Amino acid sequence: MSQEEERLSTSALARALEIPVQQLFVTLKDYGWIRRHADNWLLTQKGEYEGGTYRDSKRFGRYIVWPAALVQHPLLSAIESNQRITASQMRRYYPRLQPRQLNRALAELGLQQHSILGWELTDFGRHLGGQQVESDSTGAFYVSWPHEIVDHPVIHRELERLSGQPDCGSEPQTVSDDTEPDLFAAADSALPGWPAEGACSGIDGHATGSPLQALVCNWLYLAQLAHATRRALPVEEALWADFYLPAGSVYIDCWDEKAAPPQLAARLRNKEVCKAEGLRYLEVKAADVERLDEVLGRGLLAFGIRC
Repeated sequence: MSQEEERLSTSALARALEIPVQQLFVTLKDYGWIRRHADNWLLTQKGEYEGGTYRDSKRFGRYIVWPAALVQHPLLSAIESNQRITASQMRRYYPRLQPRQLNRALAELGLQQHSILGWELTDFGRHLGGQQVESDSTGAFYVSWPHEIVDHPVIHRELERLSGQPDCGSEPQTVSDDTEPDLFAAADSALPGWPAEGACSGIDGHATGSPLQALVCNWLYLAQLAHATRRALPVEEALWADFYLPAGSVYIDCWDEKAAPPQLAARLRNKEVCKAEGLRYLEVKAADVERLDEVLGRGLLAFGIRC
């Protein structure tokens, strides 16, 4: 048998170990055998020492392969494959998402629903192996999942999408010469902070002006908070906030790190006018990306909005 035949991809190694693929990737990362760089997994010196190498494929590109004998490695053979995990424990695989965001994402996919008792399992969630659990200390309901849930293609895709930067197009829309111009679209594209090119989309379909705005839009959607985008302030001056929540009458602006001077000026003017008119105003800064749950949760709670 050749050396090539004796080597396994990480996915094939996970199958040989009978554990979820995502669990093995994270375990190898914890062991220091591999590291994440952009969208790729790279070998470390430890990983090379354990026999990891690269293989190139026209279909899959470059990926890591391991000696088949690693199935007997004590560190890998000791991994428990029958564990159940909760949404909070899924943070190991999606560290950019807070437990509440993970629970809401699973609810949006129809696996569970929130009630006065806590998180209740749905029929679809039960079909995917979910089990209803009641906390011994508080009596609150929550759901446990088979570890393999993180390998489910749809769930993994959606949680990865929420974890990463939203996709933003870079090509402007083209209009043929025989098409009448959309005057409303032209007016919208001229709004500060909402460029006609490079618009980002939230998971609810809303078009937003930047990755930060798309992340805020996603957070509001998963929190089941009705919201408008590009909402005019209730003043005579032509001013627009990035978001408006009718429940609580709250205006939200996103302060992007690389915003152009006109956009910054528009944000500052919004803030001044909202303060002068007594309008409820909340700002989200670029540095808040990693703690949106805290910034938006506490900010909206101050206006009486529980989420």
